Formats: sequence, structure tokens, C-alpha cells
Amino acid sequence: MVAAELRGDRGLLRVEDSLDELRQLALTAGIEVVGQATQKLERPHPATYIGHGKVEEVQALVEELSADLIIFDDELSPRHQRNLEKIMGDGVRVLDRTALILDIFAQHARTREGSLQVELAQYEYRLPRLTRQWTHLARQVGSGGRGGVASVGLRGPGETQLEVDRRQIRERISFLKQELEGVRAHRKRHRIQRQRAQIPVVAIVGYTNAGKSTLLNAISGAGVLVEDKLFATLDPTTRRVALPGGKVALFTDTVGFIQKLPTQLVAAFRATLEEIAEADVLLHIVDITHPNAAEQARSVEDTLAELDVQDVPVIVALNKIDRLQDPGEARRAATESPHTVAISAARHTGIDDLLAKVEQILFESLVPMQVRLPHRAGDLIALFHDQGVVDLQQHEERDVVLSGRLPGRLVALFRPYSVRAAPMTSIPEEEHND
Repeated sequence: MVAAELRGDRGLLRVEDSLDELRQLALTAGIEVVGQATQKLERPHPATYIGHGKVEEVQALVEELSADLIIFDDELSPRHQRNLEKIMGDGVRVLDRTALILDIFAQHARTREGSLQVELAQYEYRLPRLTRQWTHLARQVGSGGRGGVASVGLRGPGETQLEVDRRQIRERISFLKQELEGVRAHRKRHRIQRQRAQIPVVAIVGYTNAGKSTLLNAISGAGVLVEDKLFATLDPTTRRVALPGGKVALFTDTVGFIQKLPTQLVAAFRATLEEIAEADVLLHIVDITHPNAAEQARSVEDTLAELDVQDVPVIVALNKIDRLQDPGEARRAATESPHTVAISAARHTGIDDLLAKVEQILFESLVPMQVRLPHRAGDLIALFHDQGVVDLQQHEERDVVLSGRLPGRLVALFRPYSVRAAPMTSIPEEEHND
């Protein structure tokens, strides 16, 4: 593994910590790591990313350890990768962090949507890197010599094997994008159905391996695969969960985030990440035991900012407190923030408090509203009771007047029936039934 520490580059992690994370990625991909090298640079070398002296050092290390793969901690340009492989010689491949993450995603994609998204990201990454693979196959139509008789009738642009391959990949990319648009439309229809059912959605987000799948299993019995590996699960899972007050919410486990997340993946997973933008609440899971927990949380926040979901309420769950020497310290830290809860998803500790907090956030920002609904609008009357808080209810000859509070997402639905707020003299519904 090779990493460069660029002067003035204030990354989220120190170069040593970033290499440790790269090691975990390599292990997840089934790669044995035998050595590493680092270098401090003013800026990446234009030809080889690292300096010539460091290239020679890495080459010697590869020969000494009989390594057949070099992984760089940053994304290499096609030129860097091509030059480095030429220097290292046959039998030694050069990969970067982006290619490694894409490979892990390809291993763990299980659904058709996930497979399409990863394949698209891989092709878009590989397209500008094809030259080194096909130079030995390049051929040109009309090679009978300048002006020679053999060229008559054969002159033209011809097509190299490289051009054929690029064209085929572009066609495949176009096909994959069309297929994903179909997936996106299908997912949108599901979201519309959920919106009609007016079931709130909670999107579980967090750094990879923070415990998102374990939490979903704990609150719903989802049976999602749980492994102590980065990106062990990739495809999103949604489960219906009963909240303490009796209301119901949909919890969606989304793809894990990581620092230096490849831009190709962010683009390819647009349809999946839209689930985050459409959520009523984001549940941010933080592995409180990780030495870089603060930096990991910031990486997730930066990615969420890129997705333009800053206005969605966020609850932070400090997970894995069972592994702390003093779990009470995490609980005390959680009490300092009104939207933070200390939990252990594996031990089911603090889960009730977390669900209560989710319910509180979902319904604390309720909008006061008074509406007059016809008796025939039984679905809306039931919806007001199920999703809102009814303070007073008054039965009239043809209508029911409800006064209470509703989630903001429902206000537009009830606005046509809104009446001017006025004191209601009827007794609360529970007394009225007596």
C-alpha cells in the first residue's frame, strides 16, 4: 500500500489512519497486505504521483516481498497508473482506492439495482483507462504505404481495437443508465405509495461498519447480514417498525459512507441516495469506539451536505457503548445534545430510548391546525388521528371538526379543509366517548 501526504492537504484522517482504513478495505476484498510506504509531497508528481526515488523504493519493496499488487490510497489519473505499471513491469498490477472500493461493491451487490449501479460506476471509471490494455491490439485499416496502390479504396478513418472497445463500453454505459432510470421510476412509485399511506420514513446513515445493519436487526428483526467488515452489506433494506406510542415508521438501512467516496459511486447510487433526501428523519449511527469517530462523523456530514439534505432532522446514535470501559461517559455526552442517544445495537441497549427520540422528532414539529372534514372523509379523519395529535374533536350534523397538530408533510393534504382557529368548547375525544 502506498500513500502520499500532500502539504497543505487537511484530510479528515492522518495518513497513517487512512492507510489503516485502506488495509481494512483490502482485507474486505480478500487481499493480503504485506507492506506499505508513505511520502510527504508538495504536490503529486505529474508522471508517477509519488517521486522517482519513492518509486524505486516501492519497486524494491515489491521485489523483496514478492508482491503482485500495489494499492494507492488516492485516486490515480490514467497517466499515473499507466506509467507506474510500465515501471513495475509485467506481473505487477497498480490499483487505487477508487478501484478497490468499486471491486468491493461489485462483490457485495446482491440486488439487480445494486449490480447495475456498481457496473455503471466501474465502466465510467475504466473508460479513460483503456489505452494501456489495448495498445498491442491496435490496428489501422489501409496500411499499404503512403499513396501506394494497395491503399486505393481502403483509405479512411479505420477503427482501432481500442476505439471498438470504447464504443462498446459507451453503449453499455448508455444501456445501464436507461435501466437505472427505470429502477428510479420504480422506486419513485414506491415512494409515492408510501407518501399516500403517510407512513414516515427514517433513513439510517453512517460510516461503513458503524453498525447500521445491526441496528436495523435490533429494532425490526430484519435479518440483515452483519459482518465486521467494511461495506459488508450494500443493498438497502426497509422494514416497518412500531414506535413506543403505537405509531409506525419505515426504517431504511442505506449504503455506508467512507472518506474519499468515489464520485462515480455517488452518481451511480443516485436512485438509492434519493431515499435519504426523501426521509422525514435521518438516523446517523456513529461508532463511538473508533479512534477516528469524530472524523468519520464529519465525513458522513460532508456527504449529506453534497446530497443537499441539511434541512432533514438528524438524530445521532452513539453506538457500541458496550465496548467502552466507561459506557456512562457516552451516556453523559449524549445528554448534552437533545438529538443524541447512546446505544449498543448488538446488546439492544438504549433501543427504547432511541425509538422514543425518533418518535419525538417525528412529531415534535407538528403544525397546529383546525379542520372541518365531511363524515365521508373517513380516511382523512383516521389519518389525523394516526399521524397527528388530536386535542379536541367536535361532531356536527355533516362534518367533524378536528383541532390539533399535524406533521408538516401532511399540512398541504388538509389545507383545503382548514378553518380559522377558534376556541372549541367540546370536550376531548376520550371524555366524549364516555
